[in-house]
Amino acid sequence: MRSFPLLSATPLFGALLLGTAGAAPVLSAQSIIVNPVQTSLEVRVWTDRGSGTQAPTYRPGERIRLSASVNQDAYVYLFNVDPQGQVDLVLPNRYQSGGNFVKANTTRTFPAAGDPFTFDIAGPSGLNKVLALASLRPLDLGQIATFRSQQNSFATVNVQGQQQLAQALSIVVNPLPQTSWVSGTAFYTVAVHGAQAAPLQTPAPAPTAVAPSRGTPIQQPPRTAQALSVTVQPLPSVREWKATVQGRTLQAVYDEYAARLKAEGFTQTGSRKTGNHIRGEFRKGSARAELEVKQKGKKADYEVKVERR
Repeated sequence: MRSFPLLSATPLFGALLLGTAGAAPVLSAQSIIVNPVQTSLEVRVWTDRGSGTQAPTYRPGERIRLSASVNQDAYVYLFNVDPQGQVDLVLPNRYQSGGNFVKANTTRTFPAAGDPFTFDIAGPSGLNKVLALASLRPLDLGQIATFRSQQNSFATVNVQGQQQLAQALSIVVNPLPQTSWVSGTAFYTVAVHGAQAAPLQTPAPAPTAVAPSRGTPIQQPPRTAQALSVTVQPLPSVREWKATVQGRTLQAVYDEYAARLKAEGFTQTGSRKTGNHIRGEFRKGSARAELEVKQKGKKADYEVKVERR
């Protein structure tokens, strides 16, 4: 089982300028970040157990799936914030289903059917929030989350806590046309065995946008277990395995199957890309494995081969 990693927060908020009154993103205790302007763009987000007047309850070890939809073509970013302030970037990621461009009036679910991983509930217990941020333009999240290397399938988040996430996203969306982005929030509860679904607190009136004080040190809460962890399904344990799959890009398909080898304890020792072909070498103690991914013609079909030695 792999949990999302975390870096210490960076002091990127001193330069935050929220712009003119009435146009700045609103930082909300209930919904994290809200566009104060009415937009034609709409986004919805929910869990596989819904998210209505009650936050659905999940227990540690259970699996969860997250879904989102938009009424216009948009780029959707999904964040999970647990009760202790741990922030995970669910979407985008580097799996086949991890592209975050969503067509109008369609629903995207994560993990998608056929994905080689699951989202498993871990700790701590309490109310979790899933923020969906939809934008008509792709957003630059470079100061919020980064892929530390080609071997990482999920990004490392550089902020901690709901307030820091909201402030960082305010920086990202502030230069955009005011009607080009919108947010939505879903809720779920991580509870011990036998706990009932917890009713949501009545949202307080939306606060006015307030810029954080300059020079205020960022207080880091204690590191805790994340509410979501990722379990990657390993490949069949045979000497040679082949399959033809569909995917978004050659690199995305390679990254997915490399992650499945890493779930078995293999470490990538090298890789080489030549045209429409990627070959990677992996090692686990004295065991070795080779992964090859080739694009078949001009279609989104890929031949995957894993050979163990």
